Amino acid sequence: MPTVTWGVIQGKKEKLVNRVKVCDHLKTLGVITDELETIELPSTLEVISERLEFLHKLGLTIDDVNEYPLMLGCSVRKNLIPVLAYLEKIGISRSKLGEFVKNYPQVLHASVVVELAPVVKFLRGLDVEKQDLGYVLMKYPELLGFKLEGTMSTSVAYLVSIGVSPRDIGPMVTQYPYLLGMRVGTMIKPLVDYLISIGLPKKIVARMLEKRAYVIGYSLEETVKPNVECLISFGVRREMLPLVIAQYPQILGLPVKAKMSTQQYFFSLKLKVDPEGFARVVEKMPQVVSLKQNVIMKPVEFLLGRGFRVEDVARMVVRCPQILCSRVELMKNGYYFYKTEMGRPMKELVEYPEYFTYGLESRIKPRYQKLQGKGIRSSLNWFLNCSDQRFEERLEGNFIDVDSEGPVFEMGGKLDMPGGVGGEVVSDEDDDESDDDEVLYRRTLTL
Repeated sequence: MPTVTWGVIQGKKEKLVNRVKVCDHLKTLGVITDELETIELPSTLEVISERLEFLHKLGLTIDDVNEYPLMLGCSVRKNLIPVLAYLEKIGISRSKLGEFVKNYPQVLHASVVVELAPVVKFLRGLDVEKQDLGYVLMKYPELLGFKLEGTMSTSVAYLVSIGVSPRDIGPMVTQYPYLLGMRVGTMIKPLVDYLISIGLPKKIVARMLEKRAYVIGYSLEETVKPNVECLISFGVRREMLPLVIAQYPQILGLPVKAKMSTQQYFFSLKLKVDPEGFARVVEKMPQVVSLKQNVIMKPVEFLLGRGFRVEDVARMVVRCPQILCSRVELMKNGYYFYKTEMGRPMKELVEYPEYFTYGLESRIKPRYQKLQGKGIRSSLNWFLNCSDQRFEERLEGNFIDVDSEGPVFEMGGKLDMPGGVGGEVVSDEDDDESDDDEVLYRRTLTL
């Protein structure tokens, strides 16, 4: 509470007279004094003027004071200076102190030792970097008013309990400090439970939150659930929802209906991709809902300019929507090498458009040259869609194994590898050594 600083014991009548003088003075300056009736004010105009001048130098206006007039009850020497000095010490620059006080004026009443320092110590204990403290508190200054044993501790404990790594809590708080003020029972847990209920494994949810902590702030009833239902209404299959969300968590918080409607119409009009095909595109690359249409058209126009039919381009986009994000310059280089060096028909590119997503110098050219040296002719999929180790094994083998599809994500989080992938089978014993959810995460997500 504000401290009496004038030190002279006055009679009740004299105090009342001086208070009236102070309030009248404040009113002439435009200060609304209604809320000041419950606090003790300085007995002299000099002291109250000193406080107003200090706040003015800090960057606060009379309007700011009226937003929280109780700040006039704070002593310059016993409240304002110690608190502001401490805020500057922990990383809030002097030029931003005024903004900080405007956003959270209650801090001026706080005790540095009893209230502020313990919160800062708590944040450092969560591995929030010292140089990030100012950023975190500027973003969410109300943290300085929280009790350590309350919401902050329970939210952190719950996140760790679902699999969030303790060492990632600090970066999460730095990215989205509001999570420390969110109640577990009414906000965080219902969202996590819902994501798990639609097929996302708990460990994947944990990894997703580690990288995209702001997802915690999406409203479950107002945003997340309506967006999921919207995806289904546009043809996205329920069993593919976990993969869609894991690839692009932001889709839970976007205006999905508007974006999907716009993009679906655009794909139908310009790319001749029907609604079902568009749904398959979203399943494979959900980021397409936010992709600008002029960006989409650049690779499409390149393909059309090389003689591909509109129907073929549509097939290529549905099979591999990632080509829509490819740089045209790189596509040109890859196409030139394909036509001049490899001399293959365009039909193969229609069947395997993923060719344009591989690096020419890093993968296509060196592998093709090795194939030529061995006298092997294979499909594009066979020599491009594998790791360097698998490619070398194929070159050294006396057989050519069949083309393989990529990993398949299924409800519940299992990762099923097709039978033709090198004869590898994930057995029950393997589950003990390597968690399926972790394998799933590493192989199917690029967060």
